[in-house]
Amino acid sequence: MEAEKYIYKDLSRQPVGAAFKVYNSAGFGMPEKYIQAAYAEELKSLGLKFDREYHLQLSCYDKPIAKHFADFRVEDRIIIEIKVRAYPGYVHIKQVQAYLLASGDKLAIILYFTKDGVKFRRVLNPKNIQ
Repeated sequence: MEAEKYIYKDLSRQPVGAAFKVYNSAGFGMPEKYIQAAYAEELKSLGLKFDREYHLQLSCYDKPIAKHFADFRVEDRIIIEIKVRAYPGYVHIKQVQAYLLASGDKLAIILYFTKDGVKFRRVLNPKNIQ
């Protein structure tokens, strides 16, 4: 993908960088809820606007079928999902794609806190892929 085609290229660097700072401080093995709390503090220190446990209403045939909560939504544009795992998982991509479809946002970033450091994956809204 060409650099100019990245969605929110500059904005997305900050939430990813925040994850690295949290990992450098907390390391691997902390429960996810503690990592999320530390991550929220790092986002605050960066001056980023965010919602924690961002509510999403999933619908089918224009009828509500489920409620979900994304871990974070940063600057009203990027969904952030945090996972503490030994390795990344495909199921999380499908999870955030559902969040993107429900929210209409263009980009989600999954931040994996693994034994080998922070890994991240950018996930695009399937409706916005050209």
